[in-house]
Amino acid sequence: MSSTLREASKDALHTQDKTYHYYSLPLAANTLGDISRLPKSLKVLLENLLRWQDGDSVTEEDIKALAGWVETAHVDREIAYRPARVLMQDFTGVPAVVDLAAMREAVKRLGGDTAKVNPLSPVDLVIDHSVTVDHFGDDDAFAENVRLEMERNHERYVFLRWGQQAFSRFSVVPPGTGICHQVNLEYLGKAVWSELQNDEWIAYPDTLVGTDSHTTMINGLGVLGWGVGGIEAEAAMLGQPVSMLIPDVVGFKLTGKLSEGITATDLVLTVTQMLRKHGVVGKFVEFYGDGLDSLPLADRATIANMSPEYGATCGFFPIDGVTLDYMRLSGRSDEQVALVEAYAKAQGMWRNTGDEPIFTSSLELDMGTVEASLAGPKRPQDRVALGDVPKAFAAATELEVNTAQKDKQPVEYTLKGQTVPLPDGAVVIAAITSCTNTSNPSVLMAAGLLAKKAAELGLKPKPWVKASLAPGSKVVSDYLAHARLTPYLDKLGFNLVGYGCTTCIGNSGPLPEPIETAIKKGDLTVGAVLSGNRNFEGRIHPLVKTNWLASPPLVVAYALAGNMNVNLASDPLGHDQKGDPVYLKDIWPSSQEIAKAVQQVSTEMFRKEYAEVFEGTPEWKAITVAESDTYNWQDDSTYIRLSPFFDDMEAQPKPVEDIHGARILAMLGDSVTTDHISPAGSIKPDSPAGRFLQARGVERRDFNSYGSRRGNHEVMMRGTFANIRIRNEMVPGVEGGMTRLLPGSEVMSIYDAAMAYQKQGTPLAVIAGKEYGSGSSRDWAAKGPRLLGVRVVIAESFERIHRSNLIGMGILPLEFPQGETRQSLGLTGEEQLDIPDLQQLKPGATIPVTLTRADGTAETLACRCRIDTQTELTYYQNDGILHYVIRNMLD
Repeated sequence: MSSTLREASKDALHTQDKTYHYYSLPLAANTLGDISRLPKSLKVLLENLLRWQDGDSVTEEDIKALAGWVETAHVDREIAYRPARVLMQDFTGVPAVVDLAAMREAVKRLGGDTAKVNPLSPVDLVIDHSVTVDHFGDDDAFAENVRLEMERNHERYVFLRWGQQAFSRFSVVPPGTGICHQVNLEYLGKAVWSELQNDEWIAYPDTLVGTDSHTTMINGLGVLGWGVGGIEAEAAMLGQPVSMLIPDVVGFKLTGKLSEGITATDLVLTVTQMLRKHGVVGKFVEFYGDGLDSLPLADRATIANMSPEYGATCGFFPIDGVTLDYMRLSGRSDEQVALVEAYAKAQGMWRNTGDEPIFTSSLELDMGTVEASLAGPKRPQDRVALGDVPKAFAAATELEVNTAQKDKQPVEYTLKGQTVPLPDGAVVIAAITSCTNTSNPSVLMAAGLLAKKAAELGLKPKPWVKASLAPGSKVVSDYLAHARLTPYLDKLGFNLVGYGCTTCIGNSGPLPEPIETAIKKGDLTVGAVLSGNRNFEGRIHPLVKTNWLASPPLVVAYALAGNMNVNLASDPLGHDQKGDPVYLKDIWPSSQEIAKAVQQVSTEMFRKEYAEVFEGTPEWKAITVAESDTYNWQDDSTYIRLSPFFDDMEAQPKPVEDIHGARILAMLGDSVTTDHISPAGSIKPDSPAGRFLQARGVERRDFNSYGSRRGNHEVMMRGTFANIRIRNEMVPGVEGGMTRLLPGSEVMSIYDAAMAYQKQGTPLAVIAGKEYGSGSSRDWAAKGPRLLGVRVVIAESFERIHRSNLIGMGILPLEFPQGETRQSLGLTGEEQLDIPDLQQLKPGATIPVTLTRADGTAETLACRCRIDTQTELTYYQNDGILHYVIRNMLD
């Protein structure tokens, strides 16, 4: 088909001394009709289709379908989307590079050109998830944690240095620099991208996919981006378009202003609760309304960051004057800022006061009604008003303990010569951790000011609190120091521990041994308060059962109070030198104080810290690697191993095999997260993964974490379904990755059972409830089940990223018939499953699944196939997306 629409829309704009060519939406509208009220986020998609129109992967009909969205606010059509770049962090980046290296081996074995396995678009990998809070509470904490990080992860970092020289368009931001989302917001993101093509500068929206679900943080800068699994990201960087349905767009109107004493964190927890209740899974959310006129970009980024928590694909803020102000502050060039303004206005992507786009549905919030809040004890969307936290904690412990255990007595422990009773409800972790909030100067300055007022009154954290400060970039340290607030944070134990994800990813490190012993001895229910975005079960620390998300100043306040049973809205935090009670309101900084401190953040700070962002420490620079197209795999490595996914691959795909006599490996409840399926945190010594490492001479102190060992499939398959809090309903009353080997009643680890089934040649299934696979974009949550032999997952509903990851690994996602659940069907886990005619699969089709019960009776369910697009079906028929990409390269 002719590309006349694309050609007819080409135009030029001029900024300062430069001319840029672009594909004009207003010109295209001459053919497409009025698109002025199309959501700004969909205008970015529309430009993408227009620019990539080739008559094959993108047709004129695709473009017209998206433009026609304004008529019905819903279009049921698959499109091929090509983001400008890819962002990775090291937990997800290492397995992605392992896959790329393994793909080169497969292409080489099958007679293809290994040079084709190379990124076709820019890829930035930021090493930010490997630092652990081993040391805390003193001036040496940062240096000691970095030293341990380099020791533990040397082999991984060697591998990434190899990837940096082996693959083109692949850049690595070294450890100790910052977290990927904040580096993206402060430095990498451009809002409008430009490149030289055939002697012309072409301008187009900055777009990306990232291997971390919180890639959406960049939406605050007007950049369309979201998280995908590493598998999808690898395909995208190798030139494969992202297959997606044209999304519904939910409008979220913000009006008014936050009240005195209310933070951006309180706002985002309110927005998260509202959107999760509204239902936005698989949808775009776009923020609009005159409240944006006074909403700082850092607050926007905080809200956008939490898109995975409210379930949306993205949380988009259009470009406006606030965007330009932030770009100037963070050191972007005058030329870049001028381009962003000119391009956004020319394309109708600029947000004007009073804009009212058409949306699929909408909701509204007056920011003046937001109240101080936390979220917990185990889900980010479960907002709790500050004064209701003790009741919420009590309700959570009711679920965890028997009536006889309710009144747990404190347990004495001795630490640093001091004997102290550790009470039930103790806050044992208080972490100002990166990602959500440390990109936001207002909440960090508020934390510093609160620490100053508390320290001046003589308040101290309770002795059992492990406090830490892990900013998302070095700029944070600069402005806290410039505002003279660092000494007060240090005095309260919030010393710098690293620039990375730390506590929120599960790298909280061990608690002091006497405290861990006391928690176990008294079976105490203790809490963690963190300024992150994830508080799922078993994620933060294995002994901490309740985890609460809060603003940085509230993190400091809870360190002072030391207990979740303290009502910060009415109870004193402690007592001053005179013995008088001190309440939160007494030390909470005013809006004027915070604003005055924030004014000290300067452009020079950003330019200084990002001048040598790719350089790294002397230890990083000292890492040397051999130059080679393929990696020199070490069979005895416990970190990096050649993945087995392409071992039996042939140049042509085999027909999909029907599923006969499948056994159920696990039967799970609602809101099972990717942390439950593939944990990122600590490895238990008596787990299959722990035994595997010890058998290879790895001592317990060197286990590191599951996240750091994602380059080794042997560890990761043993860690699949190994979360300490996962509950398999086939073994009632048991927590952890256990199941029954069927037929029979023998209880064993899920890994051991899966290996036994593999010896028998028995395919496996997983049964689950609602929101299966919520949480992080974790490809090992699909890779692990695949290696265990799982062929199908049947759930009530799936989260977006995990559903596509399952398909990307050749696992079939099915949904129960409407109104049916594992409970209504009376499933016990003893059933066998048969799924015929898989060679005749169609996207969204009804699939017959026959359940044969233990007594021999059978019934057939009409399940819905959650392979949603033809492209996804092609991936599934090729045994996975990467197999499909390799076969394309061979062709």
